[in-house]
Amino acid sequence: MSSTSTQEHWDVVIVGSGFGGSVSALRLSEKGYRVLVVESGRRFADHELPKTSWRLPRFLWAPALGMFGIQRITPLNDVLVMSGAGVGGGSLVYGNTLYEPLDDFYEDAQWRHITKWRDELAPHYAQAKRMLGVVENPVDTAADQVMLQVAEDLGVADTFHRTQVGILFGDQPGQDVADPFFGGVGPARTTCTSCGACMSGCRVGAKNTLPKNYLHLAESLGAQILPLTTVTAITPQAGGGYRVDMRPAGPGAGGSKRRPVTADHVILAAGTLGTQRLLHRMKADGVLPHLSDRLGQLTRTNSESILTVEARDLEVDYSVGPAITSSIHPTPQTHVEPVRYGRGSNFMGLLSAMLTEGDRPGEPSVPRWRRFAAEVRANPGSFLRSLSVRRWSERTTVLLVMQSLDNSLNVRLKGRRLTSSQGTGTPNPTWIPEAHEVAHRFAERTGGDPRGTVNELFNVPMTAHILGGCPIGDSPTSGVIDPWQRVYGHPGLHVMDGAAVTANLGVNPSLTITAQAERAMSFWPNKGEADPRPPVGAEYAALDPVRPRRPAVPDGAPAMLAW
Repeated sequence: MSSTSTQEHWDVVIVGSGFGGSVSALRLSEKGYRVLVVESGRRFADHELPKTSWRLPRFLWAPALGMFGIQRITPLNDVLVMSGAGVGGGSLVYGNTLYEPLDDFYEDAQWRHITKWRDELAPHYAQAKRMLGVVENPVDTAADQVMLQVAEDLGVADTFHRTQVGILFGDQPGQDVADPFFGGVGPARTTCTSCGACMSGCRVGAKNTLPKNYLHLAESLGAQILPLTTVTAITPQAGGGYRVDMRPAGPGAGGSKRRPVTADHVILAAGTLGTQRLLHRMKADGVLPHLSDRLGQLTRTNSESILTVEARDLEVDYSVGPAITSSIHPTPQTHVEPVRYGRGSNFMGLLSAMLTEGDRPGEPSVPRWRRFAAEVRANPGSFLRSLSVRRWSERTTVLLVMQSLDNSLNVRLKGRRLTSSQGTGTPNPTWIPEAHEVAHRFAERTGGDPRGTVNELFNVPMTAHILGGCPIGDSPTSGVIDPWQRVYGHPGLHVMDGAAVTANLGVNPSLTITAQAERAMSFWPNKGEADPRPPVGAEYAALDPVRPRRPAVPDGAPAMLAW
């Protein structure tokens, strides 16, 4: 669809092409719907992805400056958010890690009374794993060996395990092999070279990004993708359905305007903050007046903290390996992963700062910057080393810490921008003592320096996994969407991305976003058939999935793609 085309009507318009949007595009195309996917980011071929994170126009998302890269960085009052951009969404920039959540996720008080979510989601997790090509990471890195030692020090060595990842591995790194997604008859792909560049963009094509599976198959069935286009408004129409207004994503996005389209259904899958931003603006403008007052509540950060340990020498190259290779659990609710960037991708090192604790319960409150100043006075050499990003990726192990605890933020609109405040119940953590313990022990084992990030000096942690804000509930007083991810008060409007993840996971969220979308899509009727789902607002009822009329992968195809 070109930017100069006349206004068209679609069965479904999907806003965003990440994990939820890609699942929706494929499954609805299989069921006979005419689907348009609108994506604010650009489309990348593998070789067009940035060589390092210093290639800012291709790495950073700053459309007002003409930068259409894969990494978004969004500041809120209480958290600094990292997320993805581009056709394929977060799959372009994430660390390939595809875990099922910790137990607390299924038993969260917000939604546990609706159904047995573990049982409901189990077949859809299995389907998501097949589609995303999940395998166990076979690569053992120096950071993994240290993580095992740290786990032994903490008495939790039995929790150490290798990650489940969506990567194409081979017997020999970098070999060309037949693409398993197409039964060995499709184009050859290059297997993982352990270059560590997963999060700046896999240029060798070993990463199972969404354009290689869900989106490829959706397009083969007729779904269309409109990149470099930002949705600005979603307006209900008098006769039913919605008008979707759009504009170019920024200078250099091509064309002076985008014509509006109409659709019977609109699926919001613009990423947690993108979806929330659209809904908040439409509610504030009176366009979607019946949205639940729960909008923006129960926004989750995965109770996350991101620390680093920087080695003082180059005896070991910590940039070697897939982005994330192992995990440990210092407590049952705490999950730690060693993470890396590829050689030369040192841009994120600019956020590094000396590791500084926050307040502990029962102790006098001390401003974080004062603690930082004390650390600098006590360790001036470490402070000076923290200022250099030279060969940062080769010296550094990032420690990604996630928890399944029940804490949250409230996100709301202030002017035309999103802002945040602490949610109900336990405050969202500004620092995690267990994370600091792991960082100090890792540093002792490697002779390195433990680091936090500059934003933490102002009690603003960083998360790569912003979730929620459109929680699933049994009514509009308890949630924004129903158990089939339909928006209360607005028939034909749906949420299929991280905004629909209702509880902290304690693990990387991509597999759960995919599984939830697979589940929701499985109950849609084939086009023209009766809808088996109860009306929005009705009492929950267990349903059988609806088999698609024209599955993209026929029976007998490789298990990875079987329906």
